[in-house]
Amino acid sequence: MNLKGKTILITGSARRIGRVLALAVAKAGGDVIIHHSNSPTEAEITKQKIMALGQKATILQADFSNPDSTADFIDEAFSLCKLDGLVNNASVFSNLSWADTQIDQWNEHLAINLTAPFLLSQAFGKYFSKNLDGRIINILDWRSLKPGADHFPYTISKAGLAALTKSLAVALAPNITVNGIAFGAVLPPSDGGNNDTILSSVPIPRWAELTEVEETLLFLLTGPKYITGEIIHLDGGRHLN
Repeated sequence: MNLKGKTILITGSARRIGRVLALAVAKAGGDVIIHHSNSPTEAEITKQKIMALGQKATILQADFSNPDSTADFIDEAFSLCKLDGLVNNASVFSNLSWADTQIDQWNEHLAINLTAPFLLSQAFGKYFSKNLDGRIINILDWRSLKPGADHFPYTISKAGLAALTKSLAVALAPNITVNGIAFGAVLPPSDGGNNDTILSSVPIPRWAELTEVEETLLFLLTGPKYITGEIIHLDGGRHLN
């Protein structure tokens, strides 16, 4: 699992799971472009941790709910250096029912969780020539493949991202692979949800270890180039219940 000489762009990589993903790349010898929306202090901490591992890190800020900001970010990110991989991790996660969801909240979830990954992947595809290999990994959720009524706009946007993953796998073949990781109980929810009930429906009733997150990411970034359009459920079987 060696990423020496490669640069990976990871959105939403200033904190939480995004930081875990960024450090996994650095531990494997890769350089990282760190994106954040409004977490400059956390982004700087992530950068210093990457540099302490002997790798390069660049911080870029963009609010993906704003189309102009997303467009500017794409122009800047893809002009920095040759990118070898893109990890679409940035997302907004709000505990809203269908009845409580307002149009601005709906639009925000779609813009950040679905439209931004599409635009970034589109730019990534155009950037590559036929003699280069690239990897795109979309960070999903077990809800993506088993939608429910909770976290309504989040669930719908992630389900769309799952469909986008498969469609892009076909569209960007053969030199770019597109896969996804659907997380379950990895970190306590950022929306303050009840941690006590989270594991009750998980066949392997424990929280994921962060090393398992790292290993799954690196497998998709460095593993067989013949795997594309797949979504790996790192959820202890949560999507099966």
